[in-house]
Amino acid sequence: MPEMTLREAVARGLREYLDGEEKAFIMGEDVGAYGGAYAVTRGLLEDYGPERIKDTPISESIIVGSGIGAAMAGLRPVVELMTINFSLMAMDQIVNHAAKLRYMSNGQIKVPLIIRTVTGGGAQLAATHSQSFENWYASVPGLKVVVPATPYDALGLFRTATKDDNPILFVEHSLLYGVKGEVPDEWYDIPFGRASLKRMGDDVTIVAYSRMTHVALEAAEKLEAKSGRQAEVIDLRTLRPLDMDTVLRSVRKTNRVVVVEETWRTGGFAAEVASTIQEEAFDDLDGPVARVGGVEVPAPYARNLEEATIPTADKVLRAIEDTFGI
Repeated sequence: MPEMTLREAVARGLREYLDGEEKAFIMGEDVGAYGGAYAVTRGLLEDYGPERIKDTPISESIIVGSGIGAAMAGLRPVVELMTINFSLMAMDQIVNHAAKLRYMSNGQIKVPLIIRTVTGGGAQLAATHSQSFENWYASVPGLKVVVPATPYDALGLFRTATKDDNPILFVEHSLLYGVKGEVPDEWYDIPFGRASLKRMGDDVTIVAYSRMTHVALEAAEKLEAKSGRQAEVIDLRTLRPLDMDTVLRSVRKTNRVVVVEETWRTGGFAAEVASTIQEEAFDDLDGPVARVGGVEVPAPYARNLEEATIPTADKVLRAIEDTFGI
């Protein structure tokens, strides 16, 4: 099976969309001549022309607002926001318009809009460029929030996004673009709301998404090497819709669970997952639901300090040992 990077997987999905849907187009800052801030849209302007690959001014509210208007008018735009940090400038458009127009029009208006953006820290981009806000958007009814961790998932989930008539935040982690994985040549897609069992185990469940899926897998390997215990790793893949059934099945098997995410612990999405486990599987738990999140400070610029704020495999392993004594 051929390998590709996550960057290549998303680019392949974009090309498939442009080739198969004449109403699809892409717009955003530097998506054209520059090839995208993370090189995902490189070559698209040359291949599809300025009518379908549109560079925009630096105004996120206008970019998203224009995308909403185009979607309402029957087009199928893919809007790129350079980072999720900048989505704050378009939060009114995303939360009060894109997410609500279909409901407020009683289904008469559809907003088939994909908003691609980049989340996460670890690249020394300092406090205002290193945040993770996908959990905020996952709290909004009317939005769908996709958080792929692998090239296979990125392509399969993007294909599903292109068939959806609802607004979707497709959130890519900046440090995962170079991650390689097997992606079949045969067509496949991945339904939203279906978590992925990334590793099987019987002793503890680790729930994660996006880059933290890889951290969880590393922690599972370290746990096995240290104690012989087997951790099961669940990658949520989408935050809305959320697949708790897969998580609960795993928890009922292992009886122990740690939820890991990169953003700050207070108000994080891990709290929603932990609360649901507590409500639905309390009698199956052999201990409290453990959470591992980012240190609650603005992201430092210095590499060593920034790295100290982000969850690592060792921090996950420590949480498992401290909470469950294994």
